[in-house]
Amino acid sequence: MAAASLSGAFTAVVTPFTDDLSEIDWPAFERLVDAQLAGGISGLVPCGTTGESPTLTDAEQRELVKRTAALAKGKVPIFAGTGSNNTKKTIDASKAALEAGADGVMIVMPYYNKPSQDGLIRHIQTVTKELGGAPVILYNIPGRTGIELTVESTLKVLDSSPNVVGIKDATGNVMWCQELLRRAASRVTLLSGDDPLTLPMMVVGAKGVISVTSNLLPREVSEVCADALAGRWDDAKKKHLALLPVHRAMFVEPNPQPVKAALALEGRMKPGVRLPLVEASAGCREAVSRALEEYRKR
Repeated sequence: MAAASLSGAFTAVVTPFTDDLSEIDWPAFERLVDAQLAGGISGLVPCGTTGESPTLTDAEQRELVKRTAALAKGKVPIFAGTGSNNTKKTIDASKAALEAGADGVMIVMPYYNKPSQDGLIRHIQTVTKELGGAPVILYNIPGRTGIELTVESTLKVLDSSPNVVGIKDATGNVMWCQELLRRAASRVTLLSGDDPLTLPMMVVGAKGVISVTSNLLPREVSEVCADALAGRWDDAKKKHLALLPVHRAMFVEPNPQPVKAALALEGRMKPGVRLPLVEASAGCREAVSRALEEYRKR
């Protein structure tokens, strides 16, 4: 898969659970994926942080990827979240996801260990080499991992790992994406990892977003990206700014608590999340409900 094919809105798919949280609610999951496809989403990313990957079993992750692939039927690319702070585990999880039907994988930078930049580079190189050329998206989110892959390190990775086709930039630092795009725009596709920053990042060359909000509003998020990619900047700006309060509401509490609350308010799944996350508070539910109501009556 060429880097150029990574564009538009990709959904970081949530994982619905049954009432007691012991099992995945497969009917709800299938409805969610079907709604993404019907809404014109450009790609699907199961088993990421939004999908509560830290609390999924290996078997659950494989089954999520398998079912996502079966539902997508090749219509959109699937990049499974497989990263961890253990290089061998990341390799094993990535191979399992590819065998289950993923088109590629997304690997988060190793958390908690706080490796040096050399350690990050060698981690990525080791994983990508073991995957036989399968496409890889790097996920840079220092707010969750405690470590940032620098632009200089990213350039070194691109020199050594040609199957790194994309970067999910959730640094929250628009200078990071600008510097990378200034130096490597032709070598890798950059996708926003923060819904509120999607349009600002696309203005300087990002090609889309891996989105939380699109679980709820796939068509609306997709339209912002499509307008921006087509150069319809006034339309993209109008739609992006209208969505901004919804984007913000999705992060008033730890993700994915708010988006699950929003989907539950619409009767699409249960709101439960597995510990150590907790179900969205009454205040969060009110904020989410208010943002959606205001968006839809605009």
